[in-house]
Amino acid sequence: MNLFEYISDRWDRLLLQAYLHTSLVVQCTILAAVLGVLIGIAVYRSPIGSAVATALASTILTVPSFALLGLLIPLSGLGSTTAVIALVLYGLLPIVRNTIVGLDGVDPAITDAARGIGMSRFSVLTRVELRLAWPAVLAGMRVATQMLMGIAVISAYAKGPGLGSEVFSGLTNAGSTNSLNQALTGTLGVVILALVLDGIYVLIKRFTVSRGVRV
Repeated sequence: MNLFEYISDRWDRLLLQAYLHTSLVVQCTILAAVLGVLIGIAVYRSPIGSAVATALASTILTVPSFALLGLLIPLSGLGSTTAVIALVLYGLLPIVRNTIVGLDGVDPAITDAARGIGMSRFSVLTRVELRLAWPAVLAGMRVATQMLMGIAVISAYAKGPGLGSEVFSGLTNAGSTNSLNQALTGTLGVVILALVLDGIYVLIKRFTVSRGVRV
């Protein structure tokens, strides 16, 4: 059985795995974005706080995927929970770093003018600073998404959902019938999904960045 026959024969199952893989990555990116932006808001005014937050997020990223999953499995067990925790932690660095850079790069003259017309500190943050920092935040989310697409494959080690199961099955059963087809199908599926999501980010940038800057 060649690769195309394998995909055609298992199309429904592969579609489900692709959906679960995409859902896992998108949800984890959103969670990482919420946490990362909150962390960035909390520390961007403090050089020490910014350095510490970035260093901690960088430290998490240096931990090998298998090692982190191995540490989490005794705490949260096998399944989606462990995969979500690992992916959210890995997705923090680019979002935290870009949020800090984006907020720190806002022209003080703009925020002073906003306060001068009577806007509260919260309003200045939400209606001015975050809007101007949005391109940087979006870039961080884009990097995190692409990174998590690959790491989500490794989460199959902890019985996480997605196309990682195809890759792991192919590698585990190397030399057997369809093992190469399994590994190739999972790998190509991840690459295609990554390109699709990256295209979606391009559209989001086109429709949100220019508007956010002009507001």
